[in-house]
Amino acid sequence: MGEIVIGVERSLDRDVKQDSAALRFRVSISESAVPFGCIMKFLAIPLCLLVALVGAADDKAPPAPKLPLGKDTTFVVGPLDKQGYIDYEVALHAELSKNITPENNANALLIQAFGPAPEGSELPLEYFRWLDIPVLPKDGEYLVGAQTYAVKQLGLSGDRLVAFSDAQSDATRRPWAAKDVPPLAEWLKLNEKPLALALEATKRPEYFNPMVSRRKPGEGSNLIAGLLPTVQKNRELANALTTRAMLRLNEGKLDDAWADLLACHRLGRLLSRGATFIEMLVGVAIGQIANHSSLAFLDHPGLTAKKAAQCLKDLQLVPRPGALAETVRLSERMMGLDALQNIRRAGSGADPFAGALDAELAFPNKKKVFEVIDWTVVMRTMNARYDRLAEVLSIKDRDVRAKAYEKFEAELAAVKKEFVDEAKIKKILDGKDPGPALGKLFADTLMSLLTPAVQKVQQACDRGEQTAANLRLAFALAAYQKDTGRYPAKLTDLAPKYIAAVPDDLFTGKPLVYKPTEKGYLFYSFGVNGKDDDGTTYGEEPLGSDDLPIRMPLPPLKKN
Repeated sequence: MGEIVIGVERSLDRDVKQDSAALRFRVSISESAVPFGCIMKFLAIPLCLLVALVGAADDKAPPAPKLPLGKDTTFVVGPLDKQGYIDYEVALHAELSKNITPENNANALLIQAFGPAPEGSELPLEYFRWLDIPVLPKDGEYLVGAQTYAVKQLGLSGDRLVAFSDAQSDATRRPWAAKDVPPLAEWLKLNEKPLALALEATKRPEYFNPMVSRRKPGEGSNLIAGLLPTVQKNRELANALTTRAMLRLNEGKLDDAWADLLACHRLGRLLSRGATFIEMLVGVAIGQIANHSSLAFLDHPGLTAKKAAQCLKDLQLVPRPGALAETVRLSERMMGLDALQNIRRAGSGADPFAGALDAELAFPNKKKVFEVIDWTVVMRTMNARYDRLAEVLSIKDRDVRAKAYEKFEAELAAVKKEFVDEAKIKKILDGKDPGPALGKLFADTLMSLLTPAVQKVQQACDRGEQTAANLRLAFALAAYQKDTGRYPAKLTDLAPKYIAAVPDDLFTGKPLVYKPTEKGYLFYSFGVNGKDDDGTTYGEEPLGSDDLPIRMPLPPLKKN
């Protein structure tokens, strides 16, 4: 792959939980954002033409690059801001928006269900410009979350609010009647229009969610401060879809119930293809919400073999999940290089992240280090690390991949330990040409801070992949049972009539454990720990269990 070059397409006026805990310093999900200046598209043009275009657009001499431009250093060679630094915010969005249109982008319709202020404050104009859709009116029939409805419209608080939340949670996992929980039925009625939009949105093949930052006119890119203002709304949407699905299931409207469940499955997959680890994790979580509700659908006596087979086919056609390796290769790399660039701007004096990384980047002789460090070496080292991390995450064999990642992580940890060693740093500073050596140390130290939870994200993605495979297998089992009046003696009896091939356990590479019972079955994957916990999972005894089971008939819900 050659250098990525960005040209100016048109100018715009300036006016804009468990696995994710380690990422909180990196992504701010907030209520407002600040605009960027120009929408860019990647064009295969020489650097000299790029500079000429930027200069012509501003009617000023083009800025001199602050760092050597190239794939091995800055990764992209433009656009440059007024200080000569890469505008990574524009560069990343230009790449992410390739082949995206208002017609194929699910998010262009989802935002119409959420409204112009999904987190309380209005989105900036630039958000809508990137989506290429009109700015939404302030007033409209937009999605109202269950908690917001309970607090603002029902006036609930304390124990009554907890009871409402528990009832809503149960209503996503088992059939329920409107007469038994009238407030939930009223909440769903209030959301009819946004839910209709969501069903149409999830039928679209692409997902692009701009990540705009708080920068003011004239300020540089700061992707680490990028906002994801619709992430929580997507979780609220998943809860609304599954709650309505269970209501419809109770009413015997299986086709309508499945339409809601399928939309939720597709929503999770689409979101997992967003630019960030956060979106990937939330996408996996939404997939789990859909899986739990789908088990109640499977357990409904009105399900037929034909319907079960059709549902299986639908699940096989949902969008592919996001690839963690690709997220690292592009988005995480650009965020990391942007963070490095901002450190380069600020030098030893100011914290470019308003306290977010300053404590983590405490090291001896900071001022002197920043005076002599070779920033080109820093960027080359970080770029090479991102290349290697993407390669590690691309390894198909899970055990081989895990060992390769452990080695990668151990190397970074060892370097970070060196970087805070005062004697080590003093020795380098006192030596000849300390810049390159400090550059390598600093790059790996920063890399360790910017990728703290990759293994956790990978494990979450693996769990999501396995539970999705389990659900597809459960629909094949349902079709078999409806046809024959019994469940098969062994899973291999399902292939090839009911499913093309029975999947193995992703975590062991061996067949799933399958235990038929008199009226149903239990089957499970060993989960992340790779041990047989006899079908027990998170929150069950013994503690530490993490099997991924499906049981039929469904056991009663546990009381909180």
